Parts: sequence; C-alpha cells; structure tokens
Amino acid sequence: MRSDEIKNGVNRTPHKSLLKSLGLTDEEMKKPLIGIAGSFNEIVPGHMHLRSVIDSVKAGVRTAGGIPMEFNTIAICDGLAMNHEGMKYSLVTREIIADSIEATGMAMPFDAMVFIPSCDKVVPGMLMAAARLDIPCIFVSGGPMLAGNFRNEKIGLSNVFEYVGQFENNQITEEELKEVENIACPTCGSCSGMYTANTMNCLTEALGMALPGNGTVPAVYSKRLRLAKLAGMQVMKVLEQNIKPSEIMTKESFYNALRVDMALGGSTNTTLHLCEIAKNMKIDLNLHDFNKASKETPQLCKLSPSGKYFIEDLDAAGGIPGVLKNLDKLNLINPTMTVSLVNQKEIAKNAKVLNTDVIRNLENAYNNTGGLSVLRGNIAKNGCIVKSAGVLPKMLVHSGPAKVFNSEEDAIKGIYGNKIKKGDVIVIKYEGIKGGPGMREMLSPTAAIAGMKLDEDVALLTDGRFSGATRGASIGHISPEAYEYGEIGIVEDGDIIEIDIPNGVLNVRLTDNEIKERMKNFKPIQHDNKSICLRKL
Repeated sequence: MRSDEIKNGVNRTPHKSLLKSLGLTDEEMKKPLIGIAGSFNEIVPGHMHLRSVIDSVKAGVRTAGGIPMEFNTIAICDGLAMNHEGMKYSLVTREIIADSIEATGMAMPFDAMVFIPSCDKVVPGMLMAAARLDIPCIFVSGGPMLAGNFRNEKIGLSNVFEYVGQFENNQITEEELKEVENIACPTCGSCSGMYTANTMNCLTEALGMALPGNGTVPAVYSKRLRLAKLAGMQVMKVLEQNIKPSEIMTKESFYNALRVDMALGGSTNTTLHLCEIAKNMKIDLNLHDFNKASKETPQLCKLSPSGKYFIEDLDAAGGIPGVLKNLDKLNLINPTMTVSLVNQKEIAKNAKVLNTDVIRNLENAYNNTGGLSVLRGNIAKNGCIVKSAGVLPKMLVHSGPAKVFNSEEDAIKGIYGNKIKKGDVIVIKYEGIKGGPGMREMLSPTAAIAGMKLDEDVALLTDGRFSGATRGASIGHISPEAYEYGEIGIVEDGDIIEIDIPNGVLNVRLTDNEIKERMKNFKPIQHDNKSICLRKL
C-alpha cells in the first residue's frame, strides 16, 4: 500500500507516533488510509451541506474497511462573485484547488481518495488533482439545488438575473422582484439549472469518475447521503483492483463526456475545464474535438436556462445513464472503464428513460447537432464558443452594428441606459484571461438583455466567458483576446458583425486590408494589476 511509506519499519516510528497523536490505533494503521478531499464551507450554497455528505462518505469507507482522513480545500460561489471585482478571482481558484490537493496528496501518501466537490471551479480543480496524483479515487458531489416556484412556474438563479432586467424595464414591481428573491434558491446545492457546476458534475459521471446519480440526485434528498456512503464503500473496491484515473480518463472517455455535454446542451465553460483536465492527463483535447462531437451528437435535453426543465427533472427522467442509453443507440458511447467497475456501455444498456421529453428519443431530438457550437472567423481566428442550445432560431444567423464596450461594467451601463437597440451586436473587450484579468463570467449583461426582452434581436460577443446560466446569442471565449492583440480589439462602434452559427462563422465586415491597417495602430489597454494571485494568469 502507498501509505506503507509512513507506516512500515522501525525508521517510520516517528511517523507512526504522529499518526497515533491523531488517535489512530495500531489496528487502524494496518488498514488503507483514504484521503477525503472535501470543500465544505459556510459561504457557498452548494457547499454548506457538505459536512453531512463528507460524514456519509467516511461512514462508507469505514464500513468497507478503510480509514478516512479528511482535509479541506477552498470554494467560492460564482453567483456571489458575479458582476464585481471578485469574479476576477473565480477561474484562478481552479488551479489553487488542484495545487492544494496535489500537495496534500503527495505529502500524505494516501492509498486512495474520495473527492467531494459541488460547484464551479471545484469540480474541474479536483479532477485535475486526481489526474496528477493518479491513485485510485472516486468523486461524489453535493448535488443540485431544487428549483424555486414562482407563481406555478419553476425558476432558478438565471431567472433572478433576468427579473432584474424586467424590473429595470418596468415590467415587474419591486414587490414581485422581492418575491422572486425569496423563493428562487429554496435549498442548498449547486444552482438548479444546467449551469457550469451541474454540467461538470454530470460530465464527471460521463468520464467514469463517479457513480450514476452523481450529477443529478438533488442535494436535499436522502438518496444523496446513500450515494455518498456507496461512494465511500466503492473506493475500497477501486483500490482493491488498483484502478487509477489514467485507466479511466482516456481520450475515449473524454469523447463520452463531450457527447453527453452536447446532448445536454451544457455550459460553454466545459471548453475551458475539459481541455485543462485532459492536459493534466497528457491528453490532447481542443476545440476541434468539441466541434466534431457537436456535429455527430443530437441534442436530447433542453434544461434551464435554455428550457423549462431543471436538474431534478433530469434525475427523475433517468439521469445521465438515460442520456448514455439514447446516445449508445447511435454507437456514440465508448466502452470505457468507470469507478462502478463496469464500462459505460454496460451502464447505458441497463439504464431507463422515464420521461421522453426531458430525455428525448433520437427521432424526436431537440436538434440534430449538439448544444454547443464552435465558431471561427476574422475576429476569432483561434475560435470561440456559443451555447447554441439556448439561441432562438431567428438569431442563429444575424448581422448588425457593433456597440463596443471595454468592460462588463460599461456594457451593463449601456444596456440599462437604453443605448442598445434591436439588431445591435454588443462587443465586450478586455474580459479574457489576461485582459480581465481572470476571464470573468458575465451573466449580468446577458441576463439584462434577456430580461429587457432584447434577446430575440441582440447578440453579444466577448473575449471573456459566460456563466452556464447564460442563454441567447452570447458568443464567448473569442480568441485571441483583445489584450493579446486579437482582432476583436480593433472592432469599432458601427462595424457590421456577421454571425452564422449553423455554419460556424463569426466575422466583422471589413476587408483584409482594412483589418491590417487597424491592427498597425492598435495598442491594447494595459492594466496596473497589483494582485499576486491574478498576475499568475
């Protein structure tokens, strides 16, 4: 066992003495030591209940003959960080989480580990750590929040942002807005739609690193605690067979995840996270792979913010195994190993689809291609991404004059200041990884557009990124970013932007010579960034 490095032999007597100071007995030190990497805190709604999930995992580990040893890592709430300086720090926490767990897992030679994330950057950060450590492990998340209910209609956090736009546009009263505030997030858990956290927890299943139900069983269900106990017990079986992440997270399993992502119409942030996780596995995964998966995968689900259903509905309909089942009918699921110790095709074969509107059959798919689309063009030479699942049909092909802003804050002022007209294309520069810095999620401007009923006529482009809760013709991750001398930096007010999502094209209507002349005189805005944390980006 890996933990024998600190438990066996006379020269390890000091180490054993320290372990005994933790309360471990000689009998316990004969058993496998299982690291429990949790992210409990009292800040994030998706993490505030993880204490009970962690305790259930530890109970499962003990039941199966292991000794759980818990430690913690950070987590922040992207919703609370949204639309202010704090959002610049969101993406960088992914690396902090991965580094902190890698450091702990190397300093303390656990035999296996259980990872317990819930929200946003914690899920990919922990998957990156698992890739680096490459020891037997399993994931179990805290589970999704239940949807709120506003006047007999299910709502989630994305709706609240949109209701702010409606209030600013005098469509609802302050009393109605307060009512929404009080009921939109009724329980703990990761926010209730197919936003980034829930997308990543679902894809952890698709990768094979979690048991069925990980992405969809609601946080407040007792079934979530039972799943946590089962995960604690299952990690001992994974350890017994010495199955490592490198045997599970292969290129083929990443394609399983990509196809599930496309079928779900998940968050555009998966392009950032899956590629970085793959990089830590020394696997090449890029926008070409996303584009390929999108073209070959039908969209089977239309979940909030793109549709009326929520994660709780997906769970009741058959969860990720149900999605796998329908995709396997097209032979899109690879028979890759999972922590269930059966392959994904077997999980798909044994699954059931209980609601064919939440998880549609192939002949009744919402779209014949996936819910994410990759675009390229003369202002996105290295590509960009849009959640096409959330774009209204009339906006799939659109051209209009640019309204250019150099920050999210300026764009918000412009939207609420009625400077945006039907047909416009909002362009937000300097919100990329280095230009932001930090690549902030921009749910506020996209929700403001939707709330003011402009999403049927207005598109938004940025070198930054969007929340998984964003919908509409919101095209992000434009690369190269303006700060890095990307062509988006030379777009000016009034330039005609041409968008063709079905054909994967994004251009500004300028000749090559006009672009070349503007680039000669282009100097990106520079930041006086004093943050040590952000200077690492």
